[in-house]
Amino acid sequence: MIKAYLAAFPTLYEGEDIEVRYSLFQDDMPIKKESIYLEYMKPAIVGLDSILTMLLKLEEYKEQEITIIINDASLYEIIKGCSTTQNGDVLKMANKMKKQLAKFKKLSFVNVTKDKAALAEWKEILED
Repeated sequence: MIKAYLAAFPTLYEGEDIEVRYSLFQDDMPIKKESIYLEYMKPAIVGLDSILTMLLKLEEYKEQEITIIINDASLYEIIKGCSTTQNGDVLKMANKMKKQLAKFKKLSFVNVTKDKAALAEWKEILED
């Protein structure tokens, strides 16, 4: 089983880089930790783009059971398909993300926003 902890940090200033951090674990053993900088994008789509980036990193594991752990309630709603957003950029990126998600056999997402213990673990794992 693969566990991926994922965080994306948008900036409020146009032109600044976006940081995507992730840590991969296979059967509770760390296998990779990386921080990637991407070009500026609108803050509304940063989370979706971080998922697409993560899926590219997980390509080689797509036949395994994968859990991606995030801390973003609105992103989780979009992933689950229950978001009511009318933002065209978000909807376009969500459609692109869903096409990529279809390539993975056993992929699930966990949102740790409301679980204090899981949130503390998520923060600790993704710290620099």
